[in-house]
Amino acid sequence: MEVSVVRSSQVKIGRAELGRRELGFCKLSGNLRTQISFGQNTSWKNGRLQFTLRAVQSESVRPVKASGPSKRSNSNDGLRLFVGLPLDAVSDCNSVKHARAIAVGLVALKLLGVTGVELPVWWGIVEKEAMGKYEWSAYHSLAEMVQKAGLELHVSLCFHASKQPKISLPDWVSCLGESQPGMFFKDRSGQQFKECLSLAVDELPVLNGKTPIQVYHDFCESFKASFSPFLGSTITGVSVSLGPDGELRYPSHHQSVKRSKIPGVGEFQCFDENMLSALKQHAEATGNPLWGLGGPHDAPSYDQSPDSNTFFKDHGGSWESPYGDFFLSWYSNQLISHGDRILSLASSTFGDTEVTVYGKVPLMHSWYKTRSHPSELTSGFYNTSSRDGYEAVADMFATNSCKMILPGLDLSDVHQLHESRSSPESLLSQIRTACKKHGIEISGQNSSISGAPGGFQQIKKNLLGENKIDLFTYQRMGAYFFSPEHFPSFSGFVRSLNQVELQSDDLASDEEATESIHVNSESGIHMQAA
Repeated sequence: MEVSVVRSSQVKIGRAELGRRELGFCKLSGNLRTQISFGQNTSWKNGRLQFTLRAVQSESVRPVKASGPSKRSNSNDGLRLFVGLPLDAVSDCNSVKHARAIAVGLVALKLLGVTGVELPVWWGIVEKEAMGKYEWSAYHSLAEMVQKAGLELHVSLCFHASKQPKISLPDWVSCLGESQPGMFFKDRSGQQFKECLSLAVDELPVLNGKTPIQVYHDFCESFKASFSPFLGSTITGVSVSLGPDGELRYPSHHQSVKRSKIPGVGEFQCFDENMLSALKQHAEATGNPLWGLGGPHDAPSYDQSPDSNTFFKDHGGSWESPYGDFFLSWYSNQLISHGDRILSLASSTFGDTEVTVYGKVPLMHSWYKTRSHPSELTSGFYNTSSRDGYEAVADMFATNSCKMILPGLDLSDVHQLHESRSSPESLLSQIRTACKKHGIEISGQNSSISGAPGGFQQIKKNLLGENKIDLFTYQRMGAYFFSPEHFPSFSGFVRSLNQVELQSDDLASDEEATESIHVNSESGIHMQAA
């Protein structure tokens, strides 16, 4: 891969700049134009992608402190804006991908006033070959790049796999799973979900004599030791994977057929041998042994509507029966207990550092306007029109002194399909209310870089509304992120958050700085923008 960087002229700094830098602000006069060209073998059409930051006058969204922020600070010191790095920033062979493109991207984000970036760290890459054999070198290189750019870094420790881009669980874990199929979630038709381990094996010695919780703990300890020079200064936050896509939920929608745009209700994931064993024991302990033979037999399948069978029907559905309450209580409690175990080990591991620990909760907003809320029930949240299922979740986060990440801040009710009876705004409001009651601070994310119509306006509404969010991570850096179709809108969004008045001595001059990246690769480049 060949990369060239060209500067056409110097950047003019305003007279007030020196003093502002002393205060930790990043301001730049003039224009910065960055051009990114990808070769013919990439996933996109050959051509030059160009973006321009105009009248930059960009103050950092929050003043950058000389030292790391206070751990789990409750201070209201302004919005901190992060951007996610590509999911495949580190390859399956444990090397940094498109490193120079990322480096220039970091410079652009810094000049724009972004606080930092988020980096996914994959279990399947770091501990790929054997238990306890860790390889952190590529991630170390990325941390140094972020530090050099003067940005903060949030790290997401991913104990799950990814379909796109393809990132698997560690090879040795997948190998063990072949002889122990009960390690993975299973639906009622017998289909396995192999992108994360079943929560029912959290405390079973299925990994060469160790439990998954012990292996996750060892992984966190190794990360802490390897990145100790960065903790509290460059690395200010660590989130831990709680399930599929890192979220606290069951993989209830992974087999969705998507024959139409209307999402189905999903399926309960309680049919692997260990989940069934736990259900059987619980049923016998409560005096209802017949209730422990399996999950609901009258629930719809993945892509069906709530009325396709009797379990989720608004009136007379089994979810309101004594059996329904028994099963849904057990199913949700299993998920919350799993989240508690993971957040507890993360909180104890990083408790003596100056980093904040996070966990992610999904926004399962489809069918929210029904009484039964089936998408939430199959995902593990016992939340209905008559029961608040997020009180226990918020309490679990409070117990472990962790912050909560909520996705979907770009989603609005008006752009949802009427037939899906969806309400992301109402669900987000409910979760935020539960968090406020339990003193949980929330960080936000968008659902998709190319997703929701009017997304930037909805994000601003959520960030600057009555219940302000102090940290937002925009997902995710890649070719589309830096494209002419997208980056000017993102730049305007950031500047609108800054709300800085322009001063005459700092307005753009005729001079401009130009940085160009020309990338040519026989194998092509893929910067995931999921």
